[in-house]
Amino acid sequence: MKSLKKKRRIQVLAVAALALVIATGTIGYSMRNGINFFRAPSQLATEPPQPGEVFRLGGLVETGSLKRGQGEVIEFNVTDGGATVPVKFAGVLPDLFKEGQGMIGTGKMEGDTFVASEILAKHDENYMPKEVVDALKEQGIYEPPSS
Repeated sequence: MKSLKKKRRIQVLAVAALALVIATGTIGYSMRNGINFFRAPSQLATEPPQPGEVFRLGGLVETGSLKRGQGEVIEFNVTDGGATVPVKFAGVLPDLFKEGQGMIGTGKMEGDTFVASEILAKHDENYMPKEVVDALKEQGIYEPPSS
């Protein structure tokens, strides 16, 4: 009788382990396109993205680079002090978007230009996304906001 109980327990544990492996694999497979990695302009120069890879680009909007094209097309440069990347965005920019401020865009590279599908800007006068602050600190050009 004991061996039957032991056998049943091993079977239940084996089925539970198999279910856990299948669930983990399914979650990973479904999230493969939903994960967007952050990159700074300097990182793009050293580690170019794969063709068609969607990622987030962040930095400061370069002063004097904002150009409005025909319709809703806007072009500007994003920099982290070490490198500059041209950005093209078709859409409406957030109200708080302006030159010299931090931003993060989601999109992909087309040639040497980052084509953004979404642009996020700071939400108050002192906020800058953590990823942008870290990238600027790496370049040695981060200045904390004055109170």
